[in-house]
Amino acid sequence: MTIARHSNNRSILTRPAASSAARLLVTAAALALAGCVATPAALPVASSGSGTVDVASVTAPATCPAPQTALCTPCPMCPLTPSEPPFIDATTPLTRAEIPRGRLAKASWEALREWNADDTTDALTAFEQGCPALRDRAEWRDVCARATRLVASKITRPVAAGFFRDNFQPFKVFNADDSSSGVVTGYYEPLLHGSRTRTAVFKYPVYARPQDLVSVDLADVYADLKFRRLRGRIVDSKLVPYYDRAEIESAKAPLKGLELAWVDNAVELFFLQIQGSGQIQFQNGSRIRLGYADQNGHPFRSLGGVLIRRGEIKPERASMQGIKAWAVRNPRKLQEFMNANPSYVFFKQIDGGGSGPIGTLGVPLTAERSIAVDPRVIPLGVPVFLTTTFPGSNQPLNRLVVAQDTGGAIAGAVRVDFFWGFGDDAGALAGRMKQRGEKWVLLPNGYDPDETASTSNGINNAGGTKSP
Repeated sequence: MTIARHSNNRSILTRPAASSAARLLVTAAALALAGCVATPAALPVASSGSGTVDVASVTAPATCPAPQTALCTPCPMCPLTPSEPPFIDATTPLTRAEIPRGRLAKASWEALREWNADDTTDALTAFEQGCPALRDRAEWRDVCARATRLVASKITRPVAAGFFRDNFQPFKVFNADDSSSGVVTGYYEPLLHGSRTRTAVFKYPVYARPQDLVSVDLADVYADLKFRRLRGRIVDSKLVPYYDRAEIESAKAPLKGLELAWVDNAVELFFLQIQGSGQIQFQNGSRIRLGYADQNGHPFRSLGGVLIRRGEIKPERASMQGIKAWAVRNPRKLQEFMNANPSYVFFKQIDGGGSGPIGTLGVPLTAERSIAVDPRVIPLGVPVFLTTTFPGSNQPLNRLVVAQDTGGAIAGAVRVDFFWGFGDDAGALAGRMKQRGEKWVLLPNGYDPDETASTSNGINNAGGTKSP
């Protein structure tokens, strides 16, 4: 299952230029993270106009805090320290580009196990749905036009298979360590029961995005921080971490007034946030569909992992179903253990008339044909041939799918989250799925991943071909 599924809400489209305000915010945050204690006079910051803007609070630090082992000389940006707050991912230094997470190697169609056994007509329809996000790029324009013409006609199984073989070249996906297998989990669109108003039964709030949540794409300011996003709130002119789960769900209720609905089960709400989308059914039979709006910026911590480490549950019972069963047996412990995951997801009501929830690519997800991937490795919108097994079994699951979604826990070249669809049956499959798998990316004929590695939709090639 995807964790905080759209917490990065990444897009393959070109990002806008950074504003002076964003630069001010990120620079101030960087100084705070560095722990620098004194600042000299203000430095000019280039504006979007013809002159410069003097921003008093955007300065280079004069001195840095003393590390544990040695003194730090004055520096324009101090190194990150272990005590930094959690609202920025500290695993990548601010001044270094990200380490690539994988590569692609050209492969033959014969390498795709059981390719001919798969009916790819649904995959063709799913691929064409994502073409509006791709067709502005020259390498995708012609193939998307052909897909649109085919979808408008009656698609047969041989025609769909021929379309992919005639227009695409397979590339085997490898991890950074040159291994070719990865973890394949599942996710789904759950149905919760709720009310528009709080009652004795429906007492757990589903929150909309707070207006005081500040979100800055760091790539707008520092190109080497592509796919990094800073979230927090402004307190006394300082950027501080946003409320974590324990604070949001405390008696103080800092987000009171932002309730989209109230549901009857705290654990189901917790897993709704993990899935990133879902539906709520009211007592009169009507439903609303919820989509991901934003996330509080805190890192995700696996509830299953916490339960295992504290001896509350055995590893083989740490599925979604096993965790829900533990929650029923331990209602008094539940909130404490959920609070171990500080990440919190906010929602928005979306059009419920589509065929599925909206993924990061901006199109409805297709059951058993859409997957979530790490967009730092796999471009969104591309067809992917996945070889894995059905949940909890050795039965082969070899299928052409489309990369249309992302997730906070979906990190790595061969990492995959498989979308099973809507409802309890899909949830039963998704909750039990933790398999191994391999994958091949299909790229348009003539598309060279090495040449496009530096673009926003390329594959990050560090000694191979491109790099959640």
